[in-house]
Amino acid sequence: MHVQDTHWSAAPLASAGRTGGGRAAPLRVDAQRNLEHVLRAAREVFGELGYGAPMEDVARRARVGVGTVYRRFPSKDVLVRRIAEEETARLTEQARTALGQEDEPWSALSRFLRTSVASGAGRLLPPQVLRVGVVEESPAPVASVASVAEEARVPQQRSQAGAGELRLVDGDRAGGEPGTAALLDVVGQLVERARAAGELRADVSVSDVLLVIATAAPALPDAAQQAAASARLLDILLEGLRSRPA
Repeated sequence: MHVQDTHWSAAPLASAGRTGGGRAAPLRVDAQRNLEHVLRAAREVFGELGYGAPMEDVARRARVGVGTVYRRFPSKDVLVRRIAEEETARLTEQARTALGQEDEPWSALSRFLRTSVASGAGRLLPPQVLRVGVVEESPAPVASVASVAEEARVPQQRSQAGAGELRLVDGDRAGGEPGTAALLDVVGQLVERARAAGELRADVSVSDVLLVIATAAPALPDAAQQAAASARLLDILLEGLRSRPA
């Protein structure tokens, strides 16, 4: 049985409050507050359990009825898309800040990684961005995925003998979230600068950097332990990314 929440207006929020000129009026204070609670809860729940978590968990965390969540987000896909878009935009801004404020290539890349991991954004990256597949050594699949990587201008991973090859799929070109191309572009600039300066391993790609962000942001029950674990893991991963003198 769904709990009826009377704080929301009867009309859908997308069209509620529109004036005769078609302009959308601001949300009512209680409706805006409920929306903020739902978005905050969604970030927490999806960050802890992944995008597979049910909408009921989001409603429970937000302390509203599940009907309230569906009234603002008619399907789970809509809510997931909203959260993914926000996190993509946040990561893109963090990358641009690091690129613009750090003169040293390695400092810029490591600043971006530390800021992103500390914010926990890696747990909420759009699934399409992290859709890194193992490409078997057969002509057709490799050519198909490689063409996507080439169009996205994402450096390809170096394959190892006897193993599949990891490649990043550009979400925008493969039906993903808006803004993914901007994120790939600016992170690509950070990667290319660090590689050109000889401070980044030659085989490290944009996909590796995004995987580091996702991997180094574990969801632990204790906030202090989570921060310590993230910092320690990131230190180890950063050492793995750096080039070493021959």
